[in-house]
Amino acid sequence: MDSRTALVEDLMERFPHVPREAVFKEDLLRGGVAFDPSALSDNEDGEVKPKSYFIFSFDHGTLPELGEAALRRPPEEIILTGGPYDLRRTVVSVRVNPSSPYRVAADEHNQLGLYLDGKRISDVGVPPMPEYYRHKLSNGKSVMEVAPTIQWGYLIYLTAFRVCQYFGAKEECQYCDINHNWRQHKAAGRPYTGVKDVDEVLEALEIIDKYDTAKISTAYTLTGGAITSKVQGLDEADFYGRYAKAIEEHFPGRWIGKVVAQALPKPDVQRFKDYGVQIYHPNFEVWDEYLFKMYCPGKERYVGRDEWHRRILDSTEVFGARNVIPNFVAGVEMAEPFGFKTVDEAIASTTEGLRFFMSHGITPRFTTWCPEPTTPLGKTNPDGAPLEYHIRLLQAYRQTMEDYGLSSPPGYGPPGAGNAVFSVSSFMDSLPEDAPVEV
Repeated sequence: MDSRTALVEDLMERFPHVPREAVFKEDLLRGGVAFDPSALSDNEDGEVKPKSYFIFSFDHGTLPELGEAALRRPPEEIILTGGPYDLRRTVVSVRVNPSSPYRVAADEHNQLGLYLDGKRISDVGVPPMPEYYRHKLSNGKSVMEVAPTIQWGYLIYLTAFRVCQYFGAKEECQYCDINHNWRQHKAAGRPYTGVKDVDEVLEALEIIDKYDTAKISTAYTLTGGAITSKVQGLDEADFYGRYAKAIEEHFPGRWIGKVVAQALPKPDVQRFKDYGVQIYHPNFEVWDEYLFKMYCPGKERYVGRDEWHRRILDSTEVFGARNVIPNFVAGVEMAEPFGFKTVDEAIASTTEGLRFFMSHGITPRFTTWCPEPTTPLGKTNPDGAPLEYHIRLLQAYRQTMEDYGLSSPPGYGPPGAGNAVFSVSSFMDSLPEDAPVEV
């Protein structure tokens, strides 16, 4: 294709059942977006909610490489609407790439727009600074540092442990920059708490609950790095579970409680449930057996792919199949040096995994791979996977759900183009709207 615009329009024409909004969203997520200085935030002192770096960098450059965007953070997310493609409201997680063909900038009327190949393709909305971000904890820490919100305020993201015990080239997942993200924020002198104190989390949630009078925040996710030994004397289930226990005791029923953790043995999973967790995300990362071994060496070494999958199935006996929602990283199937060479092969493999889980009533979800440059796969695949892969995955995902009679998973907000708030992939944008409830 002669231009990025031509490629995007060709895919919209070839795959008309995939919402046009999702085509643009996937391209922004896989390749990032540049920001004109006019579109950057004033950090926590401004009117725009800034990017919190809630677990990974989700950037196509290190902080020193981002220029002014490292000093004045871009917004956490952007909303696309209107323009020549008449886009419905589309929430997109911000992934900064100064060399992207997409650029957010203000026009002569100070109205933000998204530009592709130099042409304005949509209006851009940015999240307003929430009132709860304007209030500090008693120790001076910010709510954004302790309990940031994403998905346009829907989800409170509690990264309780900011590093991962799968460490080094022989254990770290090859697409993951959680450990580097920790290091770069500490090197930049930014506040970035390694292990969050339970009382700090509760205090931050009290502030959110007090000032979120519209009850926009609906769910919280407890997550962080894998724990292969112990942290503060606790194994993974007890370490993350203690936060859920405290939250549910202090705020019973206020939020949907979710935990992203390893695929743990059934007794450990039961402890999550006993602590008050409602949704369990034991991420399977990538389906193909060989790629799992090559790209998730720590998980293969400590647990193994087959055992990982058995544990996911076992966890449905604790949470129910509908509340077990494993994530995979969409795009690493095509990452060199070991990934599939064609989109056909990659889609066939991913669909095999979808059919495996959905045949058991489990609805996986996915995050669109961002090739962060400090990761092994980011270094060898700076452009990520082809956009066609991501568009065909949306088509295959929806079709497989329909084949097994499944609906959108709980805890992700509303489905449907123009309604979805899930910001790190388009799977919710691509699903049908929920049928209206009869009163």
